[in-house]
Amino acid sequence: MICSLLLQGGCASNSASHFKLSNLAKSDIDSVTDMHIKEIHRLCRELTIKLYKRNPRELAKAPPGTTVKKRLGQIFSNQRIQGFPELGGIKGTSAITLSFSEEYRGDRVFALMAGLSSMLFAAYNYQDEFFMLDEIDQQKLYNSARNLETVAWQLNNRRNSAGERYILSNGVSENGIRNLSYERLFGKLISLQDMMALLIADTTNRNITRVVQSAASMTFLPI
Repeated sequence: MICSLLLQGGCASNSASHFKLSNLAKSDIDSVTDMHIKEIHRLCRELTIKLYKRNPRELAKAPPGTTVKKRLGQIFSNQRIQGFPELGGIKGTSAITLSFSEEYRGDRVFALMAGLSSMLFAAYNYQDEFFMLDEIDQQKLYNSARNLETVAWQLNNRRNSAGERYILSNGVSENGIRNLSYERLFGKLISLQDMMALLIADTTNRNITRVVQSAASMTFLPI
């Protein structure tokens, strides 16, 4: 009888086409987490595209034939878990640090975004979707938000020995108009991570250990 009802429900849902049986195994917080992850992916993709438009010299350092589309495919692939051979196998904050290294001669936008993407992915246990029995650590989410603040500061302030910024982002146009679109993207990412940290802490009745750390810090919190 139950199977019959499920089958009938499945047939009826064909017209709606949005129902998934897996949704039965999701709590409200799981659905909210999934939406946050999708939005984080969207914002990171937007940030990657904008950085390559602002720094075409970096894409020119990539292997011949590499396009922004190909870079996006790499950055958001499961290779984030193992690390990228092009970056010596490092990932997360180690890759971010590499992007601001004087000695590094590779594609700095790729190193930055591959590191940032894998750091955020790690904060969600390398999962794109959550279900009832899955757990998530509010401290990792909080730490990733603080790390994003550090990245945003470094992007605006870190310079090489010649006084040039390693990666161009916010700036002022010739007519004096300030472009703060990169800063706004980071602000949205930080807000999403902070909100998720608070939601998880409230749902699980666990505390967040708040860290007093300057955005200008050269170190990152563990994920």
